[in-house]
Amino acid sequence: MTRIAITGAAGSVGREAIEAFPDHDLALFTHSETDDLESALLEIEDREAFADALSDADVLVHLAANPSPDAEWDELAGPNVEGVYNAFEAARENGLDRVVFASSNHAVNMENVASPDRSESTEQRPKAVRPDDPTAPDTYYGVTKVAGEAMGSYYAAHHGLEVVSLRIGWLLTPEELADRVEESDDPGGRYARAMWLSPADCRAAINAAATATLESNPVTAHAVSANEGRFLSLTETTLELGYHPEDDAAAVLDG
Repeated sequence: MTRIAITGAAGSVGREAIEAFPDHDLALFTHSETDDLESALLEIEDREAFADALSDADVLVHLAANPSPDAEWDELAGPNVEGVYNAFEAARENGLDRVVFASSNHAVNMENVASPDRSESTEQRPKAVRPDDPTAPDTYYGVTKVAGEAMGSYYAAHHGLEVVSLRIGWLLTPEELADRVEESDDPGGRYARAMWLSPADCRAAINAAATATLESNPVTAHAVSANEGRFLSLTETTLELGYHPEDDAAAVLDG
């Protein structure tokens, strides 16, 4: 049985990742103790500890990071750059088959933000973005995700490690989505509609990224729901990973 290691398991995406693999052996890692998860503590900036943590893993789903688009560089450089290097190096040292790197829509969002100062806002007529388009980070956070994707490309090319960089949208329950849109102005509401990732679709995307047979390597894929207002292309994710999202923000908000 494939053993899947998940870092950042206590986060919102991490908890969906746990549910995404009901038939796999999981090793869960968190930054701090949690009462409701059986996990091991891991400081991802500790290179030796990361290598030890993956000693019996086959696949790494690397979700641990500073997740704030508003964070300054000094808050991001350690977990989101050094920690990502440690993740890939630990995977190489332990001979893992694959790393799923949690990238973000913020790696490619700059051309579509309504204002350079508002990363979570969207122009009225956004440009479609495909995985192989040039990156366009909208924040320092987005810059770190571009760096992580580049790190994955390096390890795929130089070490033969299978790598999937999954550009994750905005994980919200339907109720949270409705609240966000109600509280937002038009550019913010458009962003939420475009970037929504339902819990069920999140689980499907992460499972596909970790288990699908890859025809190419590395793979960059978008993980949003089948939203009527999306501008991140899902065609490539469907073809590369077999991901078929079922939810749509418009159906939740307008149905």
